[in-house]
Amino acid sequence: MLYPPNLEQKINFIKIKDLLKAECTSTLGQDYVDKVSFSSDYNLVQRLLDQTEEFRQILISGESFPSSHFTNLTPYLDKAKLEGAFLEQDEFYEVKLALQTLRGCISFFQKYGESYPTLSALLGLLLDLDLNLLKSIDQIIDEKGKIRSNASKELQLIRTQLLYEEGRLRKVMERIFKEARAKGLTPEDAAMTIRGGRMVIPVAAENKRKLRGFIHDESATGQTVFMEPEEALDINNEIRDLEYMEKREIIRILTRLTDQLRPAIPALKKATNFLGLMDFIRAKARFAMKTESHKPELVKERTLSWTRARHPLLEMALKAQGKEIVPLHVKLGGHERLLVISGPNAGGKSVTLKTVALLQYMLQCGLLIPVHPDSKSSLFDHFFIDIGDEQNLENDLSTYSSHLMSMKHFTQFANKKTILFIDEFGTGTEPQFGGAIAESILLALNKLGAFGVITTHYGNLKQVANKNQGLVNGAMRYDVDRLEPIYQLEIGKPGSSFALEIASKIGLSKEILNYAKDHIGEERVRYDRLLTQLENEKNQYSVLLKEVKDKDKLLQARLKEYNQLKETLELTKKRYIQEAKLEAKALLDQTNKKIELVIREIKEGNAEKEVTKQVRKELEVFKETVKPEKVLLKDPEIQVIGGAIAVGDWVRLKDNGAIAEVLAIKNKDVDITIGDLKSNVKLSRLEKISKTEVKKELKAVERRGGYNTNEKMMDFSSNLDLRGKRGEEVLPLIQTFIDEGFMLGVKNLRIVHGKGDGILREITRNLLRTMPQVGRMEDEHADRGGAGVTLVTLK
Repeated sequence: MLYPPNLEQKINFIKIKDLLKAECTSTLGQDYVDKVSFSSDYNLVQRLLDQTEEFRQILISGESFPSSHFTNLTPYLDKAKLEGAFLEQDEFYEVKLALQTLRGCISFFQKYGESYPTLSALLGLLLDLDLNLLKSIDQIIDEKGKIRSNASKELQLIRTQLLYEEGRLRKVMERIFKEARAKGLTPEDAAMTIRGGRMVIPVAAENKRKLRGFIHDESATGQTVFMEPEEALDINNEIRDLEYMEKREIIRILTRLTDQLRPAIPALKKATNFLGLMDFIRAKARFAMKTESHKPELVKERTLSWTRARHPLLEMALKAQGKEIVPLHVKLGGHERLLVISGPNAGGKSVTLKTVALLQYMLQCGLLIPVHPDSKSSLFDHFFIDIGDEQNLENDLSTYSSHLMSMKHFTQFANKKTILFIDEFGTGTEPQFGGAIAESILLALNKLGAFGVITTHYGNLKQVANKNQGLVNGAMRYDVDRLEPIYQLEIGKPGSSFALEIASKIGLSKEILNYAKDHIGEERVRYDRLLTQLENEKNQYSVLLKEVKDKDKLLQARLKEYNQLKETLELTKKRYIQEAKLEAKALLDQTNKKIELVIREIKEGNAEKEVTKQVRKELEVFKETVKPEKVLLKDPEIQVIGGAIAVGDWVRLKDNGAIAEVLAIKNKDVDITIGDLKSNVKLSRLEKISKTEVKKELKAVERRGGYNTNEKMMDFSSNLDLRGKRGEEVLPLIQTFIDEGFMLGVKNLRIVHGKGDGILREITRNLLRTMPQVGRMEDEHADRGGAGVTLVTLK
């Protein structure tokens, strides 16, 4: 049950429908938008949400799904239903395009149906559809919507003859026109034209009797007449007869084709419904993407637990002004079913109420809603609201009377399966009596077990919510120092209206404020003061907590960087030690061989002085060549000469120091070769170096171990995790990751960036789109990370 009848208008669901219609590509989809209605059927709502979520995944994946010609075939099918009737060429062309769209949908779900089971189930509407009809229509109607010449032998003969006669007519007319121009019978700059479907020659009015023929028309001034020469009259008649024959043959072909279509009309009507459903579901999915909506988990037990809930219309309006919306965190269920929100005017109470009302209504209409995907919700049978002024002059109802009529309906029909929304509860009459009546109604609704959100300024309702199980207070947070709303909902404590503080801020005199305090009562003033003090302390602790969290986050980031740096240093240290040991061993082996050789030569020379001196001298020379400073692992200084980089130049990659030769340059993309490996990089990553220093650098690379492809392949991981990193940190990581994968011949890579607010995902995909090595990118399967992981396929 819905109350009141204009509920959709009050919660602005009418505007949501208008936005959905704007996303449709056909009237079929728009008709389905008009049929959207509230439902409490769990299976139906679950299916509608699954359909929209699956189509949202199709849009995200970028898979090719038909996007046009969702045509309403019903008028054409009704026309074709009559015996003897036939569809025109353009009408058959629309049927052909719609059938092509249907064929595309069937092919898509046959290929990807396992990934989209709920949408694939809709193919049941097409079980009776015979796509051979498309083949038959395609043989008759071409890509421009015209009858093909080979649609029948008769039509082909007629059109061949027609082309011949038209060519013969043009030759005759050109000859006559040329002769008439030579004789000065035609006006200057005149040309042959068409009048009444026949080719004619413009002739000056005074010369019309000098040319034999039939006058079809004259100019507005009467100075020129348009004549069909006598010699061309028979040819024009022949052409006219052929055109009539062509028209009769076309009607015969279209009638035959319509007879072939007529038995398929029931199947085509189901197919039309399928097209409308697809257009409608896609419109819902596109709207969901624009509003960053998701499918919350539907649960049987009565609960409403939303994180980062946003009013879609308000968010769009704020975005247009360059502002951001403040998300809501709402949790109702168990012993906290009715939320009583209090706080200052313009603090966001009504917006919060309308946000919850609109999103719950959208959800039960089968629409995804702008909440975090981890949110949970249940369905309700009854949806009641009391928002705004329902004053009715015809029925002599005042504002307060209209509210009481709503409350009467609520208390009569509300139950445990009801969700209700009451804005400014109890207002419209004397506060003392209004507050008492509101309190009794609130207790009655609580006893009935209803769910809902209620906004109020009445202090007695806050106290009732604090004392009774089933009710819970909520406050719209407020910056007490600046007297500005924060628009954040805090469940668990009542809010203050800050009336005295706002009045003081505005500048009302102390006498007026003191008088007000005296008449409010000390207890009430003290209670409100405690709420103000509590809010102030809450704001202070929130600021301190944010600072602590920021510092802790920074500390964790620095600790992670430190650990990574330490690990890198340890690995580098071990590698250098290993290289030094290998080189020392080689040097030792070489030295031992030299000493053995010297000893053998001394022995063979029988210790002759001259021989011994010569051998010692050679040994001294060898010692000079193997001094420690000669074998230290020290890279030579590379001279960066700068200037424009051209083909054939030697360059160094700034980020990893690799030396490469330039093979080709296209705009800002450069093809380079690193040893036997070829790659494509951005020009900004390169610096030009002196060719004379290239050999030194290559030798230094050899001493460092060079670029060992096998070693790199063993160490390379096809999975890159960017979670927890800042935007500026991930760019070089992604660049290096793609480059190494491309050079090593790895085709499939996986980048984990998480979902969150989508910032890292957007940065990652924007960079990948600019990289020529990337052939394709898509979301991971929903079970393995979905939109939080980008799968990259390299060329």
